[in-house]
Amino acid sequence: MTSITEFNASASNALPATAQHGSVHAQPNADVDYDVLIVGAGLSGIAAAYHLRDRLPSTRFAILESRSSLGGTWDLFRYPGIRSDSDMYTLGFSFRPWQGDKAIADGQSILDYVKDTTREFGIDKTIQFEHKVIGADWDSSLARWSVQVERSADGHVERRRYTCSFLHMCSGYYDYDQGHAPQWPGMDQFAGQIVHPQQWPAGLAYADKRVVVVGSGATAVTLVPTMAVTAKHVTMLQRSPTYIFALPSRDAIADKLRGWFPSTIAHRLVRTKNVLLSMYLYNYARRKPEAAKKAILKMAAKQLGPDFDIGKHLTPRYKPWDQRLCIVPNGDLFKAIRAGKASIVTDEIESFTSTGLRLRSGELLDADIIVTATGLKLKLLGGAKITVDGRPINLGDTVSYKGMMSSGVPNLASTFGYTNASWTLKAELVAKYVARLLQHMQTNGYDTCVPVLDNQDVGTQPAVDLTSGYIQRAAASLPRQGLHKPWIYHQNYAFDLAAFRFGKLEDGAMRFERRKVAKHAGSDAAYVAEEQTPAKTRASL
Repeated sequence: MTSITEFNASASNALPATAQHGSVHAQPNADVDYDVLIVGAGLSGIAAAYHLRDRLPSTRFAILESRSSLGGTWDLFRYPGIRSDSDMYTLGFSFRPWQGDKAIADGQSILDYVKDTTREFGIDKTIQFEHKVIGADWDSSLARWSVQVERSADGHVERRRYTCSFLHMCSGYYDYDQGHAPQWPGMDQFAGQIVHPQQWPAGLAYADKRVVVVGSGATAVTLVPTMAVTAKHVTMLQRSPTYIFALPSRDAIADKLRGWFPSTIAHRLVRTKNVLLSMYLYNYARRKPEAAKKAILKMAAKQLGPDFDIGKHLTPRYKPWDQRLCIVPNGDLFKAIRAGKASIVTDEIESFTSTGLRLRSGELLDADIIVTATGLKLKLLGGAKITVDGRPINLGDTVSYKGMMSSGVPNLASTFGYTNASWTLKAELVAKYVARLLQHMQTNGYDTCVPVLDNQDVGTQPAVDLTSGYIQRAAASLPRQGLHKPWIYHQNYAFDLAAFRFGKLEDGAMRFERRKVAKHAGSDAAYVAEEQTPAKTRASL
């Protein structure tokens, strides 16, 4: 593994060839060329940068981030109580162990951890902020991506064009500009405030106010107990229940292991324990859904007491893990309900009124603030339009290769984490695999890698096996998965670990090519000839 000193010392390699001795911004209208472009400076992008530099230290790369700050989800969302929905020993990076006291951490602590990681390894020097990728076109004759970027500066937006050999999309899976926001009759009549968690207003005063949170997902179960501390009362209004279970915010076993072993060894042991435990619980729930359902509801009933209607408010119509389960650390939601500071209403909105909501049952809910925690809008690749030799690519028409590349799309990887485990587990597997793939191309003088779906590879299924609304709303835009490897999108870290770390790169589905040298004269021909030089004699890809 590359040391911190070596990583920082090689940070200058992140500069493009046109900017090794000056600022990238010194030539705003000039094309800038890199070996690899990483899009997005959240958990996935930082993992991609680290593992690329660790395996290929001379690679010229940059991270393009559309926002003015790094951190992705953990910088964007500012609603009260935002926290991780999985343990930090697996959500954190393998190369920088989580040292916090809590396994389920608050958003600010996670953001601080991400920022500290980028500084410690010099990754912050590779990030170009307010650079939004709006499109990318693959040119087979050059074996390069031409990436269209909008750069914001001083209130102005300018277009720039970057080129790269490999494009790694780490921009997450949802629309950063706006969440899913259904419209109901009478919303304009409501005299109070309507707030979406994704656009939480700074300084929103909710102390001693009546609050209704519409929704029953991870955001809602986080908001309700946090706001209930100072609000007059908080009601979680749900159309249908979600499976909710309590976990300690601290990991007692992790605390003991960190006291017995050096931090690196303790981290590996805790990480392994949590991975195996989450895999076991998920597989148990899928194999024995009725038993898992009974256990979850029994734990909730024990927390809430005999007077709470578990059947109506906490018993979903679907099986465990048909949708994601919601964690409540230390049972905080259940405690707020027991204390009378919060309640759950299961019903549907008929209309807004001037003072709150009218429900289908005829019940009226008074509110000063209504929070529409109604979910996310999926936006793959950050909304960038992708073309291959001028042909538009609709990801919904492609089949996912190992859950990270798309059939027929060369030299492009996209990180999409697990839905049943920590996002970072898959993000790091993809990051390491991309670095391994690029090293293989460099060693063998390949210019192009593309997953090819042969005619016999027929039969597809949805890539994400969840019935959640945000998945179903975007089903047509999501890549499909095949019926056998390497076209299966595993939701299993152990399977992926074996396939990504030990599986063959040249597996028959992944095709590697060397680009032919252009025969026509001119500057383009010279450029093509230079790119055709065997990779093992070049300083970079």
